[in-house]
Amino acid sequence: MRIAVGQFGQETNTFLSVPTEVSTFEDVYVRRGNAMLSEYGNARVEIPAMLDVIRAHGATAAPLLGAFAGAAGPLTRACFEALGGELLRRLADAGPIDGVLLALHGAMVVEDEPDAEGELLERARAIVPAHVPIGVSLDLHGHITQRMLQPNVFLLGFREYPHIDLYETGERTARLLFETLAGRRKPVMALAKRPMVVSPINARTTEPPLSRVVAAARRMEAEGRIIEGSLFPVQPWMDVPGLGFAALVCADGDVAAARTAAQELADMAWAAREAFIPDLVPLEEAIRVGLTSEGLTAVGDGGDAPSSGAAADNTAVLRALLKAKADTAGRTTLLTLCDPGAANAAAAAGIGAVVTLKVGHKMSSDGEPIEITGKVQALTDGHYVMRDAGAEGMAMEMGLTAVLAIGDIRLAIRSLRGLEWDTAMYTSVGLQPAHAALVFAKSPSHFRVSYGPIAARILAADTPGTTTGNIMRLAFTNVTRPLWPFDAFPEQN
Repeated sequence: MRIAVGQFGQETNTFLSVPTEVSTFEDVYVRRGNAMLSEYGNARVEIPAMLDVIRAHGATAAPLLGAFAGAAGPLTRACFEALGGELLRRLADAGPIDGVLLALHGAMVVEDEPDAEGELLERARAIVPAHVPIGVSLDLHGHITQRMLQPNVFLLGFREYPHIDLYETGERTARLLFETLAGRRKPVMALAKRPMVVSPINARTTEPPLSRVVAAARRMEAEGRIIEGSLFPVQPWMDVPGLGFAALVCADGDVAAARTAAQELADMAWAAREAFIPDLVPLEEAIRVGLTSEGLTAVGDGGDAPSSGAAADNTAVLRALLKAKADTAGRTTLLTLCDPGAANAAAAAGIGAVVTLKVGHKMSSDGEPIEITGKVQALTDGHYVMRDAGAEGMAMEMGLTAVLAIGDIRLAIRSLRGLEWDTAMYTSVGLQPAHAALVFAKSPSHFRVSYGPIAARILAADTPGTTTGNIMRLAFTNVTRPLWPFDAFPEQN
């Protein structure tokens, strides 16, 4: 057997003004053809899992394109056609194939198309013969649409958030493809949506209310009612029609069973909507707790999270720390800021130099740079490998990174945005989160996996920015109304 394998992943934040270009993907990775077979290294993510299953079945992989850009602004049409078009051309040129495996995100938006994955799958289905099945893995934060449910296409989402099952999801998707090819399964899909958006800060699969809906999906699977029930609480920074919570069910040949299960799961989420409202802590209070409490306090700066599309250059946390005199607290605070110009200036001065720099808001416009004076403590190339659960083994690039000591504050100034999930982000530049009093991670929830084993407490701060966890701050204009929690519904009156 020959199985075509491809990836085209980006999570769009439509509130960002900077568009996603091909270079945005190239800053993370673009892997073409046979490079996909080796360049993922030991990363426990979807494509390596799919390749492992293909090899285990004695089949041959036909690698297409592997492109990933994390979270950023809407794609230009030129970018979508350059990379998505290349993936489709490679698929058309792959020769005879028995199946297709695609690793997508599910929340990609093009400047002229709010449903990028729907378009991509529609075009892929037109290329691949109708009898050839297509299996798709999706991020749990995908914006799922009816258009994505193309004939003989099945879609499975991550089961965990924080995302610790990227490899496992790729593995499940590939295994189901081979079961389908063997005639043991006949996947059929059904989608149910509810008009609600929830903050990722309180939409973790490990805790109520979402954990209860997850448990119901797992029971349905264990009882044999369905093959798999995927839940998509959707990332909220997408101002697109049809935004909402999705239950996507894959059943074995029984569309009615899939529809019934999807409606049950969606109804459970809707009934629990009030419980999804996050318990955010004012930034000043989070700092006070961290500086006055025993042990490590890990704080999520969800408002400036690059994993959600932010520029990672907001100065709100640094300003609040200086106002709270964290620089003279006698205990260490760690945080980061993306500012390539400042990193270069610190590098030019050299380790041991005392520098005065204006940092922050070089990409974002929702604040002002801040002038700081500190001692250059370390300089690195910003390369590290994730070691904590999630995307363990994935190589990350922060670009030139300079650590400034501002009294008791350690500011890691990075040149490139990137996931702030993993403690290796700090240890790679010589900082030890386990020995600090206060550590900030620009992440809404995933950082909990890494910091849980070492933190005395974990807080989610109500920080400003384009990825705010307080969704009531978002100014939606294109979503379908009414939409909870912005509008009243009859049962609320």
